[in-house]
This record gives sequence, C-alpha cells and structure tokens, in this order.
Amino acid sequence: MNIHFIAIGGAAMHNLALALFQKGYRVTGSDDTIHDPSKSRLAAKGLLPEEFGWFPEKITSDLDAVILGMHAKADNPELLKAQELGMKIYSYPEFLYEQSKDKTRVVIGGSHGKTSITSMILHVLHYHERDVDYMVGAQLEGFDTMVHLTPDNEFIILEGDEYLSSPIDRRPKFHLYKPNIALLSGIAWDHINVFPTFENYVEQFSIFTDSLTNGGIMVYNQEDKEVKRVVEDSVNAIKKYPYLTPEYTIENGTTFLDTSDGKLPLEIFGKHNLQNLAGAKWICQHVGVDEDDFYEAIATFKGASKRLEKIAESKSTVVFKDFAHSPSKVHATTNSVKEQYNERIVLACLELHTYSSLNAEFLKEYKGALDAADKAVVFYSPHAVEIKKLEKVSEQQIESAFERDDLIIYTDPSKFKQFLFSQKLENTAVLLMSSGNYGGLDFEEVKSLV
Repeated sequence: MNIHFIAIGGAAMHNLALALFQKGYRVTGSDDTIHDPSKSRLAAKGLLPEEFGWFPEKITSDLDAVILGMHAKADNPELLKAQELGMKIYSYPEFLYEQSKDKTRVVIGGSHGKTSITSMILHVLHYHERDVDYMVGAQLEGFDTMVHLTPDNEFIILEGDEYLSSPIDRRPKFHLYKPNIALLSGIAWDHINVFPTFENYVEQFSIFTDSLTNGGIMVYNQEDKEVKRVVEDSVNAIKKYPYLTPEYTIENGTTFLDTSDGKLPLEIFGKHNLQNLAGAKWICQHVGVDEDDFYEAIATFKGASKRLEKIAESKSTVVFKDFAHSPSKVHATTNSVKEQYNERIVLACLELHTYSSLNAEFLKEYKGALDAADKAVVFYSPHAVEIKKLEKVSEQQIESAFERDDLIIYTDPSKFKQFLFSQKLENTAVLLMSSGNYGGLDFEEVKSLV
C-alpha cells in the first residue's frame, strides 16, 4: 500500500509511519516543522521529507490512503487536494482500527494513568515473550517504536486517548477503536478547550463504555466515583471487573506489594501507580498471563518515560521528572513522592503549560494539588498565555487557586532556573512536573544539582 502522512512529524504520527514502513508499506509524508527525536528517527529510515512545508503535488491518485494528523489545519493544502480527488482520508485512530479490526482490541482509557498502565501491560507481555501489536504514548525500554503492527498477532494493546481524532474528525480517539477488552482508570476534567463542561467531558467516557463489543470486558477503577458510576450505569451487554489499590508497605525507600507469596519489592512507587498495577494485572489475566507470571514480570518494571522518571540520585537527594500537568495528576504525583520520601523535604515545581492549566476559570481545579509538598513552586510563561490567546493570568489568581500562602511563583525562566540551582538539596526529593521545559530548562544540566 502507498500511504501519505499529512503532519508526519508528531510523536504518534511518526511512530505509525515507522510501523507501516516496517510492515512493508510505501510511506511518504509532509510537515511544516519536525523536531528530534522524530526527525532523526524518520531520517534513519529514509522517511524524512526532503523539505518542510505542504506540497499538494504529493497527493496523487497513486496513493491508497492519506493519514491526517492533529497538527494539520482544516485548510491544509494537501488535505484540500486529497478531498478534491475524493481520496480516503483517515485519522490516526481510524487507521489503527482498520489495521486491527480482525484482532482482539484491548483499549486502555482514563484521564490519567493510561500510558503507565499500557506500558505495564506491554512490559509484562514482552518479559514473557508474548508478541502483540500495540500503540502506546511513551517510549518504552526494550521497544523500538511506540507503534507495532503485524498481520498475524491476535491481540493489539491500544492507549485510548480522549482527545480529538483529527482537524476534520471531532470525535475523541478512543471512540473509534470498538474494544473487545477495555479499562477505565479515572475521570478528571481535562481538555476544556474541547469539552467546556465537566458533564460533557464525562459523557465521552460513557460513549466509550457503550462502544465495547457485545459481551466485551470492562476493567475499571471502582475507587474513582465517576468511573464507577459510568461503568455500573451502563446497560451495554458487557462483563464488568472492578479493581482496587492493592495492599502495600514502604520500607527504607522501597515499596513492597503484598501478594499471596509474600512481599514483592517494586521499582515503581505511589498509590496511583499501585492502582495502575492492579488494573494492568486484570488486563494481563484476560490476555492469558496468570497472576504469578504477572508478579514476576512487574517486579522489573521501572516506569514509562517521563512518568515519575528518576533523572538523578545521590545518597541524600533524588530528582524526578514527570509529565504531570492536570490537577489530578499533580495531586497524585506530589502525594506519592512525599509518601515514598516522608523523611525528606519535597520540593515540587509545576509548570502551567497546557491550554487548560492556563485558563483562569480552570485554575481553581488545582486547589490542594501541591499540599503534600514541603516547598511548592509554580512556573508559567505570560508569553504562552498570549500564544494560546487566553485571558491574562495573574500571580494572585494562581496563589488563590492553589490556596497555599507560601506558594512561590515564577514567570521568568532565568529566575526560575536561578532559584532551582541556588537550593541546598541535602535530604531533598525534587519533583519537576511539566509537559514543557520551564521556558528552556536543560534537564541534563539539572542532573549536576545532585
């Protein structure tokens, strides 16, 4: 097949392009800009566009399909040409479904935890040499790409994102997969630019639950009241398997999971990660991995990239980088680090970077999110607010939203860096939470703090 990608440089899109190339497809693509690691990975396979920009002449009747990425706009010249020719235009999730419609589709959904849970499942299956197709939102140790597609594998494990499918397909991605087996980890309002009310956001998870195939399996976190209500109120003819946070203890900085064979030491920590583990165990059992084999494999799981990723450590200091940015994730991550390192000072630094987090009305959702930290810092860029065409956010609004009198706030990247590098970090756990980089902070340089 001849496939062309409009906006090939995205994290998800370039991984799909690599997976299809590996499968033997002829792959071409365009983008107006491509950064590393996408750039070098595409170049290594000869898939990097010769020049950046949009070229309608690339769209010809020789193509079997066009895959449209979210980065492209609805008036993209290549998209308009494809529409003019009456070509089949797929969104990313739509094409994944086409590639997996004859497989058993396992979809992991939820406002938080989906990347970690999908990563745990894939780690366990990889450990036991169980080959499956997959799509996951983070690079995993031992895996070449974030997407893997074959003609033969029985199962495909898909991370189910609730964000929109493409500029011309406004359905959430996870509505398109029609899972045979699914998981819901939690529901906490996000993406307010698309889902302006909490009720509208929650409705997407109800639609997802009802999209399971007849007789399908839903594994769900019954400790999350919205998840519990959505799943248990569904009249879809599915089997429902609830899970809870398993019993665990923390001894000398190591988390031990209570099992029928005794205490199992883990590389990961935090209540939310133990909760994720419980969900992953259910899914693995439905895929055919028994409990003992799951425990053997999960003991070696070190976490997904950018999810509570330990970037530096000494005897008295540890530094974590985490993708957390929504209120529920910030709360869970900060609490987990304090629980794990309760004898240490926890310095939590949060960058408000996304559309939702920089929205003045949404800010109140962060109430109490940093309470577990001994020192709490919030960084945001007024320039980022301007770019997103949002109302200006004042430091007073942020301080009021978090309801923390001693909250430290920075808007200047150099002053934030100066603060961070001036701290005495003995007996300290540093937590850097952001989907950005604090206006240009070099995380390699941060390692020198330890």
